[in-house]
Amino acid sequence: MKGNPSLLQVFQSRKMAALLFLGFSSGLPLLLTSKTLQAWMTVEKVDLTAIGLFSLVGLPYSLKFIWSPLLDRYMPPFLGRRRGWLVIMQAALLVAIAAMALQQPRQALQLLAVNALLIALFSATQDIAADAYRTDVLEEREMGAGAAVFVLGYRISLLVTGALAFILADKVPWPTVYLLISLLMAVGLVASIWAPEPVLRDRPPASLADAFTLPFIDFFRRLGVLQGFLMLLFIVLYKLGDALVNNMSTPFLLQAGFTQTDIGAIQGGMGLIATIVGTLAGGAILSKIGINRSLWVFGALQAVSNLAYFALAQIGKSYQLLVITINIENFCAGLGTAAFVAFLMSLCNQRFSATQYALLSSLMAVSRDILVAPAGGLAKATGWPLFFIISIVVALPGLLLLPVFAPWNARLATATPRPGLDDEQQDFRDGL
Repeated sequence: MKGNPSLLQVFQSRKMAALLFLGFSSGLPLLLTSKTLQAWMTVEKVDLTAIGLFSLVGLPYSLKFIWSPLLDRYMPPFLGRRRGWLVIMQAALLVAIAAMALQQPRQALQLLAVNALLIALFSATQDIAADAYRTDVLEEREMGAGAAVFVLGYRISLLVTGALAFILADKVPWPTVYLLISLLMAVGLVASIWAPEPVLRDRPPASLADAFTLPFIDFFRRLGVLQGFLMLLFIVLYKLGDALVNNMSTPFLLQAGFTQTDIGAIQGGMGLIATIVGTLAGGAILSKIGINRSLWVFGALQAVSNLAYFALAQIGKSYQLLVITINIENFCAGLGTAAFVAFLMSLCNQRFSATQYALLSSLMAVSRDILVAPAGGLAKATGWPLFFIISIVVALPGLLLLPVFAPWNARLATATPRPGLDDEQQDFRDGL
């Protein structure tokens, strides 16, 4: 077995540079149909009820697994199966975002809704292609670093469409802001053309029916039916404790006496930086110790980091402790994200990576969006200190499943190696 690369060497490749720009392109449309669009509509004095209903245009992000098999089955006539779809969606997004400059929220709200829905649809499809590309192009030892670099690009784009867009809107009209931002989709277009195409180790599904059924058959054949369902349960539970705190952190901080400016500057500013640093550090460390051990170490840190919120709930309003809490929690969350995204990618068969990753990532969203729904009632019933202790307890079931799905020293007993993975990469996965 060859020696593992240095912590920084794993980041230094053409594919990593491409993933940075593809991450930027993937994140660019998100806020343009949510918070940024809400700001424009508010300025135009659109009814608040209508503004609230516009959250429904984001539905394609939750339902993208439905049409993800199409991207596994059909290959565009240029640039290959992954980059071809990326270029098609990025060109469509450039046009759709630019078309927002023609909209008039007060006069033609329905046209604005259709335009926003198209942006969300193209964006969700771009995400399917980008996730599949990342899964296919990275070797096992590169997955943590690749996930980290992609998230870095994604976060940078959120700053552009969030903070920068709001600053520009004070200088120029909102239609001009959308037109200018649409030009940034060229970053993704150029990156997709320049990026290396993944080596296709197996032919795509032969029919559309195969594209919809074979990803499920393949997943459960490799893991077994019982272990397959337990694996899906593990995916739901692994970040549940972190998601519980994330869902209620802003209400807690407001009730603790911090202002919205405090929260925006520290949680939105320093917290974002801590998340990026944590994700990059997680990717680098993962390249040395492997995916399995990273899940153990980062998962434990992710759970224990909630003690910082418990301390803040006990002590009360303290700016120094707030800064420490936000930085610790976001840094550890970044570590956990790097390991978990790499783990999800390692479960995918390259032949069906668009479909399988879309399904697995939607399960990850179950804990983030659905299982945390009772968090407010729980906090109200228990009080904040006990709530944060419960968030640590909730993290334990996911950690207790680690010996089954990510043994510290042994090879995975529940799954065959990832298709196309050689022995050396499998040794790396187990941290040997």
